[in-house]
Amino acid sequence: MTYAYFATCPKAIEPILADELSALGATDTKLAPGGVFFSGELEVGYKACLWSRVANRILLLVEEANVASAEELYKAVMAVDWQQHMRASQTFVVDYAGRMRGIDNTHFGALKVKDAVVDQFRQQGLERPSIAKQDPDMRINVFVNKGRARISIDLSGDSLHKRGYRQDGGVAPLKENLAAALLVRAGWSAIAANNKPLIDPMCGSGTFLIEAALMATDTAPGLLRWRFGLQTWVQHDRELWQGIWDEAEARREKGEAAFKGEIHGYDAMPKAISMCRDNLKQSGLEKFIRVSHRELQELKPLTHKSDIEPGLMITNPPYGARLSEVADIQYLYQHLGEKVSQLFQGWQLAVFTGNPELGKAVGLRSHKQYSFFNGAIKSQLLLFDISANNQFHDRRQASGEIPLAELSEGAQMFANRIKKNTKQLKGWLKQQKISCYRLNDADMPEYAVAVDVYDDWLHVQEYAPPAKVDPERAAKRLQEVMLALPQATGIPAQRTVLKQRKQQSGKKQYETHDQKGEFFEVREGGCRLLVNLTDYLDTGLFLDHRPVRMRIQKLAQGKRFLNLFCYTASATVHAINGGAKNSLSVDMSATYQSWARKNFALNGYSEWLHKLEQADCMEFLRHHKGQYDLIFLDPPTFSNSKRMLGIMDVQRDHVWMIKQAMGLLAPGGTLIFSTNYRKFELDDKVWQFNDVQDITSKTLDRDFARNKKIHYCFEIKPRV
Repeated sequence: MTYAYFATCPKAIEPILADELSALGATDTKLAPGGVFFSGELEVGYKACLWSRVANRILLLVEEANVASAEELYKAVMAVDWQQHMRASQTFVVDYAGRMRGIDNTHFGALKVKDAVVDQFRQQGLERPSIAKQDPDMRINVFVNKGRARISIDLSGDSLHKRGYRQDGGVAPLKENLAAALLVRAGWSAIAANNKPLIDPMCGSGTFLIEAALMATDTAPGLLRWRFGLQTWVQHDRELWQGIWDEAEARREKGEAAFKGEIHGYDAMPKAISMCRDNLKQSGLEKFIRVSHRELQELKPLTHKSDIEPGLMITNPPYGARLSEVADIQYLYQHLGEKVSQLFQGWQLAVFTGNPELGKAVGLRSHKQYSFFNGAIKSQLLLFDISANNQFHDRRQASGEIPLAELSEGAQMFANRIKKNTKQLKGWLKQQKISCYRLNDADMPEYAVAVDVYDDWLHVQEYAPPAKVDPERAAKRLQEVMLALPQATGIPAQRTVLKQRKQQSGKKQYETHDQKGEFFEVREGGCRLLVNLTDYLDTGLFLDHRPVRMRIQKLAQGKRFLNLFCYTASATVHAINGGAKNSLSVDMSATYQSWARKNFALNGYSEWLHKLEQADCMEFLRHHKGQYDLIFLDPPTFSNSKRMLGIMDVQRDHVWMIKQAMGLLAPGGTLIFSTNYRKFELDDKVWQFNDVQDITSKTLDRDFARNKKIHYCFEIKPRV
């Protein structure tokens, strides 16, 4: 009997999968986005499950129908005799994809299919089969496209890329079937057949090594798995499956005996080597693969045998997709190119990267480039012949960067916007003596980044894109930003720090990042302040509050100053610089109290007159007794810190906070209240009982003029 199948796979691997299926006996192969249609007897489907190195799933078609509504989909599923495929006592799960009228999300589509299956069993007076999201007996796959529904059962069970050997994948592991596809494109099968070696100089958890060994020893990747979906299918042919399995075992035994090649892996991280060894042990391939802890600079040819011929070097270096390391990583690629050019003549080099621009830093001419996707990241496999005619050449310009002319149209467009902003702000910055400012405030919808300048450093914040934005496109645009900025600003990439900024709440705004402890000094309004661009989401200096700090400095002469939620006390430094008689700065964070002390010391201020207090500001307001002439109240939007009693919400609690703070004001005193909550509305009670002046527009400098809701600021005095 001939069946209709569909094999799914990662994007761009479809041609490799089609060749693989044809070799297994499939007929009528037809490529489609994300997979291959094919026909064949049951044996072909079984072999595809056991032998496919690049497929994700093997789906056996059981029904195909035109559907124009959710009800018609329900009827199409009901038309299948499910007792031919599963028992009432078995568990199942539904994988649904596609959209149609009446079904706007995959969850509802899966629910409709599930209802049809369950209702059919109930109508026949049978027990209702149960749903099991983990290890179900049957996976039902439904795909709807252009009014046509394909209903299939999944012979694979779990995704076929999960071979069963991976215990830990490391920082950024390749999926097993992607690694296998890359090896196919790199020509490893022919190289291995001639018993030539393979080296991965940055092997991580060893995916390339293990997939290469499986191919070299003619081992079916499915032999490492303990379960397939076909084994619990009602029509499962156990005798046929056992015969295919036994044949695969025999081929493995023969292949292992025949392979005499060398497979070596190295990595600079001891933890990666430890994970790799665990994975090798699980795969049963330890005797075919050698791994060791070795820096890239220690990379050398295999010399323990005099007759070893040149083979394949394949690797997946880091590419800084979402890190500020693009400039540093260029030198890693350069070092790799230099090493192989000097020491590996005659070898083939395959470099897989999610940033093709970095591939240029290898400094060698690639004779083939294949496009792939690593998850959502569009990537390339670059193939190089290492020969006397292809010597390393540093393709970067004198500054160490890839010339902008070689970058994409998008990078050029973003660079032009940065240059335009620089020109527009130049005169104002010089006149105001400002060296720390916002250069780009997500000016272009396509490039959702804020770019801040801190003297000769750049601080780039990537705002998390909306769910509707394609992750691949967002990652590509971020790469363009990081490659364009050095060219547009003249600030080298080594002085650019990138962070992803999501909506923060509570203590998350204080979460640590790299913990490098690297502070450097900037100046503002005659004050010396320390910033840290790496350790936290924020830098220690809120640039949008620059006018507020300058206002405090002008008002502070001879005043007793109180700074609540003081952060790094930069506003206090301005107040002291403006002649404050004394001050008290309160914050709950020991980290920021320490930072404030550094700021005080840098400016020569002692804590004798200008005190710091680590405390919950809400409790401070509840119990503190004292009088101040000038108070700055700048609470976070939300806080649920364990060090607080309860939860602080600025919209809910600001009336109480302002009332308590006003109780600490001396006659004629002033409270400056500020918040960065974009939807903030000052409660009518505050207006009713105080003299309030909305000074928001006066506290927005030119570099933040684009966003009128970056913060709100009010000057509040007791009503006479």
